[in-house]
Amino acid sequence: MFENHTLALFGGIIAFLVLASLIGWQLDRRAGPQGNAAIDNLNARIRAWWVMVALMGGAFLLGKAGVIALFAFASFAALREFLTLTPTRRADHRTLFAMFFVVLPIQYYLIWIEWYGLYSIFIPVYVFLLLPILIALRGDTAKFMTRVAEMQWGVMIAIFCLSHVPALLTLDIPAFEGRKLLLIAFLVIVVQMSDVLQYVWGKLFGRHKVAPKLSPSKTWEGLVGGVASATLLGAGLWWITPFSFWQAGLVALVITLMGFFGGLVMSAIKRDRGVKDWGHLIEGHGGMLDRLDSVVFAAPIFFHVVRYWWTV
Repeated sequence: MFENHTLALFGGIIAFLVLASLIGWQLDRRAGPQGNAAIDNLNARIRAWWVMVALMGGAFLLGKAGVIALFAFASFAALREFLTLTPTRRADHRTLFAMFFVVLPIQYYLIWIEWYGLYSIFIPVYVFLLLPILIALRGDTAKFMTRVAEMQWGVMIAIFCLSHVPALLTLDIPAFEGRKLLLIAFLVIVVQMSDVLQYVWGKLFGRHKVAPKLSPSKTWEGLVGGVASATLLGAGLWWITPFSFWQAGLVALVITLMGFFGGLVMSAIKRDRGVKDWGHLIEGHGGMLDRLDSVVFAAPIFFHVVRYWWTV
């Protein structure tokens, strides 16, 4: 059952989405029959947020099992999107099978049993050594290094980094028992709202592009305004965390910056592949990786900041 802090948080999120939906509906009415692409995109994003909040709420109701299952599915979808844009050969099929049906379940099982000593090194050590062995055993050496690197990067991003979100539930934080789900909420809300606020500030005041060849929509004005706003939001959410007001703001600043750089890196990969989105799983948001590109970079940093500063 949700405790008071969780209920208050989700109540605020629902109220925010209701307000956003009403604003989007009113803007759509004013746009008239001809419509407006920016408003249509906004309303699609709001609808997608309703779905995502519903999924997150359902996972929270189910507790640890629900959260792990939700992010295991997210990892599966993200890995599928990544590998769909990654050229592979017939000799790679067994390795791909191992990534989806051996590596992914083991990583999340290790989190389920809270074996930090192994889930923290399973992928970056053992799997990184195993993947090239599996590929080499097939005897196909064409673009061997490229294939190995791309598969390792896919596993790192889609499974290892993303699994650090539910791994927050394994931390032993003094005087914070029974509230660790709120750490996940803090991470996701702050990083995702940073993305939204960067978009809004960029649309309103954006003039100078950060990296025009990678992501033309990202501007310095959007970056500074979005990160500053999300940092204040994070500070304001200190009451759902084990942090003080200024600590929450500092942590929010770190994860929003990591989220920005994560989005930039993932944009570079999409540019290299010649695509705009990773997929079309989420209306208005593209694929799973389009929505989680910031989270995958922020999650391991947030996890280890909390682990080494606030745990027993």
